[in-house]
Amino acid sequence: MHNKVEICGVNTAKLKVLKNEETQALLLRAKQGDKQAREALIAGNLRLVLSVIQRFVNRGENADDLFQVGCIGLIKAIDNFNTELDVRFSTYGVPMIVGEIRRYLRDNSALRVSRAMRDTAYKVLQAKEAYIAQHQREPTLEQIAQILEIKREDVVFALDAITAPVSLYEPVYSDSGDALCVMDQVKDTKNTDERWLEHLALKDAMSRLSERERLILDLRFYQGRTQMEVSGEIGISQAQVSRLEKNALEQIRRSM
Repeated sequence: MHNKVEICGVNTAKLKVLKNEETQALLLRAKQGDKQAREALIAGNLRLVLSVIQRFVNRGENADDLFQVGCIGLIKAIDNFNTELDVRFSTYGVPMIVGEIRRYLRDNSALRVSRAMRDTAYKVLQAKEAYIAQHQREPTLEQIAQILEIKREDVVFALDAITAPVSLYEPVYSDSGDALCVMDQVKDTKNTDERWLEHLALKDAMSRLSERERLILDLRFYQGRTQMEVSGEIGISQAQVSRLEKNALEQIRRSM
């Protein structure tokens, strides 16, 4: 897709880019029913669609399909844009295009989401689009929750449920070398080979201590007792506890 010049029969290298003044003038004419102005707006903002669909690469979706769906979002943005507000068209258009693509990905997702969760997600998206149409900006999660009279957590869960899955092999960064993938940033820091070997070494070192030394370390570091509390429990002085603890730790360090 990165090297693709033609999408849906459109040469992306020759796409026209409208200036803000041109866009505003065409929007006013389109609102008055000028179909040529509407067509010019669509043609002049295809690069906006192209830039948005770059966010959804490497998800196994056909670039032509994403582009067509993005164009539907663009047309909706043109038809619903409020020219009376002092807002750039791209500020309103991008969320509309993104929302249309996400709806398409959600409806074609292989993941199965419960009907109740899906219905909530539909209501959230509808409320979001209505808010954008009225205010020309995206609402916060709290605002959506207030509009629908549901908990903020329900809004978050619903949106998460319809979010398209990300491949572990999707590149997130590349600097003229091997790409950094999602898998490289998501790892288990507890159950690694190094931690497993350290656990075995520690277990072996602990087995070489006396029963009293093991008890002291257990009370001190696993149960969080003070040396004075340990001395009272096993019946020796605090100084003896300190000496035995120090010796036990030194033995473990040498063993490991």
